Amino acid sequence: MIQVLQHLRSGQLELAEVPDPMPGRGSVLIRTRASVISAGTERMLVEFSKANLIQKARQQPERVQQVLDKIRTDGLMPTLEAVFRKLDEPLPLGYCNAGVVVEVGPGVHDLNPGDRVASNGPHAELACVPRHLCARIPDGVPDEHAAFTVLGSIALQGLRLAAPTLGERFMVFGVGLLGLLAVQLLRANGCEVLAVDPNGERLKLAEEFGARTVNLGAGGDPVAAARDWSAGRGVDGVLITASAKTDEIVHQAAQSCRRCGRIVLVGVVGLNLKRSDFFEKELTFQVSCSYGPGRYDDAYEQGGRDYPFGFVRWTEQRNFEAVLRAIADGRVTPDRLITDRVPQAQAVTAYDKIREDPHVLGVVLEYPEQTREAPSIRTAQTTAPAAGQVVAGVIGAGNFSKGILLPVLAKSSAQLAYVADRNSAAAKHGAQRFGAAEAVTDYRRLLEDDRVNAIFVVVGHHLHAKFVSEALDAGKNVFVEKPLAMNVEELDLVTAAAARSPNRQVIVGYNRRFSAHTKKMRDLLAARSGPLCMNMTVNAGEIPPEHWTQDPERGGGRIIGEGCHFIDLLCYLADSPVVTVSASMVGEGPAVREDKMSIVLALADGSVGTVNYFSNGPRSYPKETLEIFSDGRALRLDNFRATKGYGFSGFSGLKTARQDKGHATEIAAFVDRLREGGEPLMAFDRLRNVSLASFAAVRAARERSTIAIAAMTGEVE
Repeated sequence: MIQVLQHLRSGQLELAEVPDPMPGRGSVLIRTRASVISAGTERMLVEFSKANLIQKARQQPERVQQVLDKIRTDGLMPTLEAVFRKLDEPLPLGYCNAGVVVEVGPGVHDLNPGDRVASNGPHAELACVPRHLCARIPDGVPDEHAAFTVLGSIALQGLRLAAPTLGERFMVFGVGLLGLLAVQLLRANGCEVLAVDPNGERLKLAEEFGARTVNLGAGGDPVAAARDWSAGRGVDGVLITASAKTDEIVHQAAQSCRRCGRIVLVGVVGLNLKRSDFFEKELTFQVSCSYGPGRYDDAYEQGGRDYPFGFVRWTEQRNFEAVLRAIADGRVTPDRLITDRVPQAQAVTAYDKIREDPHVLGVVLEYPEQTREAPSIRTAQTTAPAAGQVVAGVIGAGNFSKGILLPVLAKSSAQLAYVADRNSAAAKHGAQRFGAAEAVTDYRRLLEDDRVNAIFVVVGHHLHAKFVSEALDAGKNVFVEKPLAMNVEELDLVTAAAARSPNRQVIVGYNRRFSAHTKKMRDLLAARSGPLCMNMTVNAGEIPPEHWTQDPERGGGRIIGEGCHFIDLLCYLADSPVVTVSASMVGEGPAVREDKMSIVLALADGSVGTVNYFSNGPRSYPKETLEIFSDGRALRLDNFRATKGYGFSGFSGLKTARQDKGHATEIAAFVDRLREGGEPLMAFDRLRNVSLASFAAVRAARERSTIAIAAMTGEVE
């Protein structure tokens, strides 16, 4: 299929051929018939992408501080690589889509193929959208009108926050697409409207919709106009739907309001507020969040958990439905906002016109009735693999895959056959950039290809056990990013699959055991005569409680999802499995307690280890610090950049030019082991032991107990 992509680093706008998406659980596959270019948001993205690096930094000062913090902890080069990698990712454009349902995923029961729906899908011939982000189009509403649904919902959510009542007077500051939709919705709500904008043509449209107008381009004074229009009282409320850098718009809005008036920001303007504006009149100011309740809530949008109707009357999906009814009833008329209809094949010229022509308003992209099915896109030519060569397929094209895994595989002796991801653009970009033969969205193609003998699983934690088991049953060797599983049941699933495929290797992304620092420490400790005392402190950094990693069903929590890294590291250094686990987390107060935890491990050889996993430290402090005490000697590792030795003959320290967390070494070692043969790179029983220890840590912290690993599954270890 064809999709519109914006490259943030180069500024290139591309009509790219990408593999067809496929619907997952709770999602809908839509064949697009029409989509609307958002002249505000999308134009800002295009202009941002065309700016140089200094200009980009000036537009996002909060990002600059994050970069500086990362430089302090990770070093200059890794930070710059991360920044450029982020900018290099193609960004799908568009979020105003109307089309026909082609297929529904599991869990969707109220839509069927053939239904027409409006959604926040991108400018693509096929769009895969969560069920809560689409709504059925009423009969009689044309596709190009329905494509304005999401824009209308953004305007409607601003109105809901402003709570207009019949007869009130509202100012709408900025009459682009959002502003003109807001004017119509306010008029439908029984309000009088004063529209403010410098564009005379758009103000004429506002007048046709029943508004009075103030032409800033002709020298109009919005504050004076509001005062005269309201008999000196001031307007009841202001909706700011403009896009500008100036703080003057909010100041003028405040001056235009009556006492106890309300201002809602729907657009993007400067926000250096003047206290006196709000203090003297006791004004309220609120920023509207996109389409409505549910926006940016993964549990609602991706997980399909609806808010109770009786308590949250208007979710983003229910706002979609309200806008569509208003269009069907003629209270909102998108056809009068359309200035251009452009075939999708000419989308690049449409964006140029939006940037250069002030007369352009609503640009509708039109799509062909039929599109060529493309479940796979060939991105590179490859030869038949040599005997014994590793042929790799990668499932997942996220940050880790593109930043760590794919670059290493591209330089290795492995032949990269596939990159698979549900995000079509991400799959294509990953495959094309790193020389993979094909980009696909269906991971099963990798399992069915007999040439592929190594599967790399780098997807959401909740899919790890499923994909590892399926890959093993398909006869593949498997590399899986941590964790191996999120609970005992999933771990048993993987264990059974591993038992069915004893000649296949499974390794987990426990990369820190492959660091040059770790190898040096293990060598120094090899001749020890007594047990080790180890203390690992992880300054993990805060992640919001709503982030997917904190979700027990999708991420498993941070101890299971990431803390397992450090449990494995201590076991590797001692060359001994965990026998018992005790743990404590902070008391009541924080929204998330389990990412502020101390874990004590008792190992089979008598060694003890503590993992202090804390998320409440500053970003400027080193992320990982390890101390080891043994036989009157000590080792200290700082952030995998410097190791110091105390009491070791002939060793005082090791420094590396940059952080060495062992990622590249681990991946290369896995490829080499598969090519050359030999014992498993990681013993499966040790992988299982580490997983069980991470489960035990969470349970021990909750129960305030000590848990024997053997008791986790009734085994004797």
